[in-house]
Amino acid sequence: MDSKSVKEFIRKEVPDWDYELIATARFKAFSGQKSDWEPKFQFWKNLIVKIARHFGVFIISPPQVKNEWFNRGGLTPLCIDHVLFIMYNEGEITRISDMVGPYSGRITQLFYKVKSLMNRSTMSPESILLEDCLILTTLLKEKADEVIKCLSESHWNSYCVVTRNKFESMCGGQKEGYAVLSYLSGCRKGRYLSTTKKELIEGIKVSLSSAVVSGVSSLDFDTLHLIWTQEKLQQQLDVIDRRWEMSRQSALALLKSGNKKLALRHAKEMKLGTENREKCNSLLNRVEEVLSVIANAESTKQVTEAIQIGAQVIKENKISIEEVQLCLEELEESIDSQKQVEKALEPAPSLDMEDEDIEEEFRKLELEIRSGNLKDLNPEAGVGDSEGTDQSLADALLNLKLADDAPGSGSAIQNSGLPAKNKESNSPMLEAA
Repeated sequence: MDSKSVKEFIRKEVPDWDYELIATARFKAFSGQKSDWEPKFQFWKNLIVKIARHFGVFIISPPQVKNEWFNRGGLTPLCIDHVLFIMYNEGEITRISDMVGPYSGRITQLFYKVKSLMNRSTMSPESILLEDCLILTTLLKEKADEVIKCLSESHWNSYCVVTRNKFESMCGGQKEGYAVLSYLSGCRKGRYLSTTKKELIEGIKVSLSSAVVSGVSSLDFDTLHLIWTQEKLQQQLDVIDRRWEMSRQSALALLKSGNKKLALRHAKEMKLGTENREKCNSLLNRVEEVLSVIANAESTKQVTEAIQIGAQVIKENKISIEEVQLCLEELEESIDSQKQVEKALEPAPSLDMEDEDIEEEFRKLELEIRSGNLKDLNPEAGVGDSEGTDQSLADALLNLKLADDAPGSGSAIQNSGLPAKNKESNSPMLEAA
């Protein structure tokens, strides 16, 4: 992390960062009661978390935080040691030495836990600044969730096995991978495994669901070996491609300079590289096919287990196949009915018309009726029906007019509708009329 970029981010987040009086008050050491310095503590704590989250880190260095992040012309906050110490006591930060070693056995992990508890009691504000690195626990959890989400996007099963190198690269480095795996091991969501073939092969088994990670099986070791081989072959392909490109560039340069003999040598190297690439790619395809077969077999196994569980439940409850089929048919009918109800309850498209616009349209319609310019609304109807319809509309609009003039009455739309032909009104004003 560049200190210049950090300072630019601080100035964006804290507009009054360069105000001398405010900065002087912030940079003072804590004194008095907790209520006196609590707002200042919250300010520094939130700022540290914001900076780390913005730059995508969850491991911070106390000396860097004090001397680089918050350095203002040679002045550093006198309260940073207490801020970090309080965060440590409240569990918001932890030392990497306090974390359980995820690559060790259970007995060794228990020993680390006892040791960290003993070391925690000797921690002080002065000693916390001497630590090489501290881990922000909130951001550590966010990083672990991000890694699991990334693995879930490329794996269909409830768990996956990855090599240690890939896991650490996803976490951001060796220290980061150690911290994330330690957290996942504590949650029983991750487990370290290793096997020795011609060399040591290390991997991580991660649960991608809410369930805890299962124990390591022989299939997990075989899968780890195949994935490790796949990554090695891919690395070899990348090396071959780089060498082929270098030979190509050299051959072109030599041809331009007229040295055809050396250019021919580089051309032969290109041909040899192409042959090696085909062999390597063939092996890589075979490994990927085996991994695909294993993944499909795991999915099929899960489906088979679900079917077996269902069959066992049917047998225990003495349910016949016909009853199961009837239940499925009823379920399909229920789903279809629910879809029809949802479709019927869909809101009709809004006309986006205001009450004033509707009343204005009624006024225009009334004027047309009075002037005799209203055309037949139903062109197929007879003359007699047209005259009856005109009379009904005129009566209805007259009722609306009278209802609007009545004191304490609502709008025309609320107090009257378009009545059917020869329908009598109950309005007292109509009776008076």
